[in-house]
Amino acid sequence: MNKRMLTPENVCLQIVDVQQSLMAKIHESEKVAGTVELMLHCAGIFGIPIVANTQYKKGLGPYVPNVEALVADVPQFDKVEFNALANRETAAFIDTLPARIGTIVLVGVETHICIYQTAMGLLEKGKAVWVVSDGVSSRNFDDHRDGLARLQAEGVAVGPAEMLIYELLGKAGTPEFKKILPYIIARNE
Repeated sequence: MNKRMLTPENVCLQIVDVQQSLMAKIHESEKVAGTVELMLHCAGIFGIPIVANTQYKKGLGPYVPNVEALVADVPQFDKVEFNALANRETAAFIDTLPARIGTIVLVGVETHICIYQTAMGLLEKGKAVWVVSDGVSSRNFDDHRDGLARLQAEGVAVGPAEMLIYELLGKAGTPEFKKILPYIIARNE
């Protein structure tokens, strides 16, 4: 597994199933949606590749509005598989990423189902995985907590959005720092 500090050049952001009908039932859904939005802004500022998945969009509908508005130009693949990497289009997208991208950052729902199975699929493909702990959740807290524990036991990095963002920044005072700081401040007010 990749043990070096992450940089914007070696990560990709993957958004999983942040759909209105699913999010309506998710524990702390507003916090999760806000974190997904923050990570999308971060990826845009850093030029990090983004891929998005929906779960049976015909039946479950679009993403929550604040996220939907930010993914208009992002490759999006609809799936019925819980492991997004079992979806041919998603797997093909991951395969086309430059070799320098060794870590996939996951946000979305549900921690113990699609996030867990997608992380396992990414590990099988030889990618390291970072799950944004405040950017994922489940319908109930116990499933979320147990899902994070299982991910960590499998060697997945788990940490909050700010920890990852500041790791990607590396230092203050950069143009990227100045662009992302208002989003971080607004999130914490």
